[in-house]
Amino acid sequence: MKKSIKNITLGKVLIYIFLTMGAVIMVFPFYWMISGAFKNSVEIVSFPPQWLPSSFSFGNFVEAFERAPFLNYFINSILAMVGSVSICTFTTIVGAFAFSKLNFPGKHVILGLLLGLMMVPFEMIVITNFRTIIDIGVYNSILALIIPFTSSIFYMYILKGFFDSIPDSLYQAARVDGCSNWKYLWRIMVPIAKPSLVTIILLNSIASWNSFLWPSLAIVDKELKTLPFGLYAFISEGGSRTELMMAASTIVVVPMIILFLFARKQIVNGVARGGLKG
Repeated sequence: MKKSIKNITLGKVLIYIFLTMGAVIMVFPFYWMISGAFKNSVEIVSFPPQWLPSSFSFGNFVEAFERAPFLNYFINSILAMVGSVSICTFTTIVGAFAFSKLNFPGKHVILGLLLGLMMVPFEMIVITNFRTIIDIGVYNSILALIIPFTSSIFYMYILKGFFDSIPDSLYQAARVDGCSNWKYLWRIMVPIAKPSLVTIILLNSIASWNSFLWPSLAIVDKELKTLPFGLYAFISEGGSRTELMMAASTIVVVPMIILFLFARKQIVNGVARGGLKG
């Protein structure tokens, strides 16, 4: 016990203090939002602040659902997220494997050009994407929220880096045993890369869930709007009651928090293994 106490230095104490302060600063807005969602109109504006609601009533959530079709927004967001993330994950895996393990003419040139496209911000290709979905006839539909996000150079580059860390001798041994590229990819590479894939899927899910600019351009019908735009419309039209805004914001944010909590172990493993070579 005394030995462990001696190992505690001033530097470690300061590090833990700063980490604790950082954790509090990051978590407090979520706590205040969720607690505010259960408060009434008096408690939400009381001074000094009331840290906990007097009763945990779901009345604010019920009223928020009555004022705006949040259930439709939620379903639309789920459909757009599942569709885009599923297809993007598939194209990311295939593309990362091709650039990591296969040899074909112009491989490095094509990879360099693709990486150069990462310099182009999304806002610069919005008009091109908008014209594309109109030309193929999917404007103002859920497909319009999926098709432009079926691939990602950034995620492919991240996964390629992980695939590069897997020894080529494993690939060559599998090929000698008669294993095809397709079978090697899905039976060996993908299970090994599971932590990195979970991280990529989570990042992609959050990006799709929080997307605001593109849904506001590609969707006209109110029934097809997603949660971020629905939250914006809700606050703009009837944002005088703070407790209802807190409830609506909680509806949008909590699903991603739950997803993160379930995937946190895989994320840590992905970050840890991503730094290992060989």
